[in-house]
Amino acid sequence: MASIDTGGGDGGHKKGPGVKKAKKLSTRVDMTPMVDLGFLLITFFIFTTTMSQPTAMNLYMPKDVDKPEEQNKVKESGAFHIMLGKQDVVYYYEGMDPTQIKTATFKTIRDEIIRKKQNTNPEDLVVIIKPTVDATYKNTVDILDEMTINEIKRYAMVDISPVEYQLIKITEAAAGIK
Repeated sequence: MASIDTGGGDGGHKKGPGVKKAKKLSTRVDMTPMVDLGFLLITFFIFTTTMSQPTAMNLYMPKDVDKPEEQNKVKESGAFHIMLGKQDVVYYYEGMDPTQIKTATFKTIRDEIIRKKQNTNPEDLVVIIKPTVDATYKNTVDILDEMTINEIKRYAMVDISPVEYQLIKITEAAAGIK
């Protein structure tokens, strides 16, 4: 706690007859109880704090089938391929024929996704996202956000085929995209 040092000294100096001077006392505060209290409070707050809960994205797994080769089959009428190019350009085609490639932007791709969703049986619709080496991380996140906004339940991100990449390069050269 606190203690007072009374210090012996010479009994004090007098000035004049019958005047006693007060003794000078020094004080010293012991900080040990304060440190103990601080650690008790820190311990209390550590034990009573709730840690942040981990957040995770919902993952939809494919259904089990008897034949493994049929597990990832997609109906041609329900396939919608989205390829991400450079300069925020999006390329897409429906079905399995990449020669029917069309161009869109991130502002107009939502309309195409909605149109495809309305014209296709929900159980058959699968969006296949294929970022190119020229696509940015931001574009990839934006297209995944579009899947969430449009409530697309089945989508996959796969590598782009060399044929599709070559078609994109030809389309970019024709449009003057460098």
